[in-house]
Amino acid sequence: MTTDPRAALADYLKLRRGLGYGLRRDEKLIVQFLDYLDDLGRTAFTVDDALAWAKLPEPASPGWPGMRLSVVRSFAAYLHALDPTVPVVPPGLLPSRGRRAVPYLYSDADLAALLQQTESLKTPLRTATMRTLIGLLAVTGMRLGEALAADDSDLDADAGVLVVRHAKFGKQRLLPLHDSTVAALTAYRAIRHAWFPTPVSPALLVSQAGTRLLVFNVGVTFARLARRAGLAPRSPSCRPRPHDLRHTFAVRTLLGWYRDGADIDTRLPLLSTYLGHVSPKNTYWYLDAAPELMAEAAQRLRSASGPRP
Repeated sequence: MTTDPRAALADYLKLRRGLGYGLRRDEKLIVQFLDYLDDLGRTAFTVDDALAWAKLPEPASPGWPGMRLSVVRSFAAYLHALDPTVPVVPPGLLPSRGRRAVPYLYSDADLAALLQQTESLKTPLRTATMRTLIGLLAVTGMRLGEALAADDSDLDADAGVLVVRHAKFGKQRLLPLHDSTVAALTAYRAIRHAWFPTPVSPALLVSQAGTRLLVFNVGVTFARLARRAGLAPRSPSCRPRPHDLRHTFAVRTLLGWYRDGADIDTRLPLLSTYLGHVSPKNTYWYLDAAPELMAEAAQRLRSASGPRP
């Protein structure tokens, strides 16, 4: 191998990030792989080296080795284009990922119970923050990370628009908000200002210390609220999570369109754009994920086919 992998890594990341990929995890894993090679005293690597590293640590969760290997495979393909002596890691050596979690679709009663449990939190600010966060995720379908990354300046209450600046692949989008959502966010702003007349951080939603919320802490609090609300797991792969509020929003939107007789193929790209999906095919996943949607789609297909002779 004549190409220095560490020297090539910066150009590889720059190239792919220019296409819209974040690659924070990929960069971390590739550096770990190169450190692994250094520990072995290697300046070059083989497919067996990549496989051995991908399977660390042992035992690994299902899908984790395949994901690690896929990161090295992509980087190795880039190096191979620069230096043909770099091995190409064949696909299919390890399963690429585990099964996708089954969405936990919240009913109106589930959401009401969750919101009610926010009243049990220790301070009015924590109650207001979690209540506002849960409501915002439920009515916009935002990703949790997008909501936590939102700054106060991203909300234009007069226009009724929230700017999402930290979406996947570095994309931005505008979310039009219902008047009731704007009113709820405005009320939260007032509570936050009473606690922190001088802002500690630019975040829209803040912690008890006035700092930006952390995904881990929100997840722990949400799990506690779900337990108190009686939202039990429906299966080992179907547990209430904040991200399932996004799934619930998407499924409810599609169900509403089906039941209204809307042209789904025409409207689906609109929902994909609103959700920040790269492609409508990612939104079509909900048809398989939600039995209610499968039933509606099957009913429409039967209606379109007409009565059987």
